[in-house]
Amino acid sequence: MRLLPAPAGSGIVFRRTDLDNFEIPAIGRNVAKVSYATSLMRQGVLIQTTEHLLSALIGMGVDNVIVELDNLELPILDGSAQPYVDAFSAAGIRTQRRRRETIRVLRAVEVREGDKFIGVYPGSGYSIQYAIEFPAPIGYQSAFVDLAAETYGVAIAPARTFGYKADEQRLRDMGLIRGASPENAIILGSHGPENGPLRFADEYVRHKVLDLIGDLALAGKRIEGHVVAERAGHAMHTALVSRLLKDRSAWELAHVPVQSSAAEAAPANLAGEPLTSPMLMGV
Repeated sequence: MRLLPAPAGSGIVFRRTDLDNFEIPAIGRNVAKVSYATSLMRQGVLIQTTEHLLSALIGMGVDNVIVELDNLELPILDGSAQPYVDAFSAAGIRTQRRRRETIRVLRAVEVREGDKFIGVYPGSGYSIQYAIEFPAPIGYQSAFVDLAAETYGVAIAPARTFGYKADEQRLRDMGLIRGASPENAIILGSHGPENGPLRFADEYVRHKVLDLIGDLALAGKRIEGHVVAERAGHAMHTALVSRLLKDRSAWELAHVPVQSSAAEAAPANLAGEPLTSPMLMGV
């Protein structure tokens, strides 16, 4: 996989180099299926496990990029978004000469399913409040993140995906988590993580925030508003995107200037290099 610069207004686009450079924009209408990960499909061409990369791009302020792949699945890496963030920082992020276009939420949009809930509300900036409740040893956790505070790289990106050891065989029999290992996920036994230590005491809910940021990227533009989620998951995240986009009275397009940052300094000769040194251009 490699990440390439893209013109202003391009958005995030996946390109299957093994299929004649077929492109799949990262937008809601291309969501294919969601269970333990989020997949995109266009004209029968599939891209799987998109949420960690999309989260890193949005979290670090990148709006325009081409993601080249030579297979249908993004690498899981260490189960977090940290390797992506490190690569972006190494390459640099350049501000383009065009104002960022955002989806400004004008009124509440909600999705409910039993005791599960997710909603987005008017608010300045982009903030998320997330609460989870899982069987022991996780229990209840909650977290709040303000993406305008530019803390994504240290507070959210390092949080890893997780799963219960007791569920492993059942999920593998279903054809899921085939690449899962202690190197790319927190494995939970009856008394806690079998491959600790945790990176944060509340790493589990921070990873759910990470996933949510990635799934909401499928709105096609950065959201301006406040998101609240309780016991949600990929299916509800993407359902919120669909409901929001369908209700044109609930939002408007807004144009905001983007200030240059210290992250800008990408040498031109990095363009087209592997993921270890992508050149990204963020509006």
